[in-house]
Amino acid sequence: MSKMVAIRVPRNMRAKRELLKHAPKLVENGKKMLILHGTKTSTVLKDVLADLFHLKRDHAVKYTKKNDNIRPFESGGETSLEFFSLKSDCSLLVYGSHSKKRPNNLVLGRTYDHHIYDLVEVGVENYKSIESYAYDKKLAPKLGTKPFFAFIGEHFESVDELKHLKEMLLDHFKGEVVENLNLAGVDRIFVCTAISPTTVYMMHCALRLKRSGTSIPRMELVEVGPSMDLVVRRHQRPSESLQKEAMKAPGHAKKVKNVTNNPIDGKEGRIYIPDQEVSKLTLTSDIKGLKRERREAKKNKENSKKQKVNPE
Repeated sequence: MSKMVAIRVPRNMRAKRELLKHAPKLVENGKKMLILHGTKTSTVLKDVLADLFHLKRDHAVKYTKKNDNIRPFESGGETSLEFFSLKSDCSLLVYGSHSKKRPNNLVLGRTYDHHIYDLVEVGVENYKSIESYAYDKKLAPKLGTKPFFAFIGEHFESVDELKHLKEMLLDHFKGEVVENLNLAGVDRIFVCTAISPTTVYMMHCALRLKRSGTSIPRMELVEVGPSMDLVVRRHQRPSESLQKEAMKAPGHAKKVKNVTNNPIDGKEGRIYIPDQEVSKLTLTSDIKGLKRERREAKKNKENSKKQKVNPE
């Protein structure tokens, strides 16, 4: 059985502008994180990937199979990453690998249109898992809550590598974009401290709200894990053209006046020509019709002269 749907069609341009004014805003949905394993992964790195999946389990996809042909920073080595990004519809990437040259290696990445946008490679040191912390389980952060972020240290503003890492961490763990936030629903915070120009200490804490005698409660931090040192090794920024294209905000397409699209004839345009007043038009002497008349008059004049010179 077919269902009838009522469609509001504007009668004039004023009504159309009002409909566009009250149209629902385009809001970006929550980004999903893709977690992948490399050819070799250490025990520490497996725990790191498991904890990251636990923190983002409502917006994350994890593959445990080993991947041999993923080399994010090499030409052609990002093909598999882009394939998995398209397959799982994820725009955030976390790739873990372990080797003698780069032990406990973690690559954080973002994609645009399922193609690699930018990458940051870090080494994981001094890692402590969620299970190693003892605390009241009632304080455990709830699934889907938005976290606070605290970035401590001037290196986040002066060092390009840490600026890039800050952007990456915010994009990976901020969750969905919301307009209003209930303070009672904020129950955790990521604290990132720049120890040196290349090292960041990152810890995950729960927030405990206590009475302060005012309308604003007093907050206490309870470390719930994980925590780790992130040592920046390599990073790759997007090109200016790609960055400009990715930063475009979606919106309503600008209408071109007097142009319509016909499914049969294609693009059609309307041209307005004012009324022509023939009496006010200025005629030049270069008109073909006038030239012909001049030629005929000249010919007739010559014939009349010949007749006068040679009378019968």
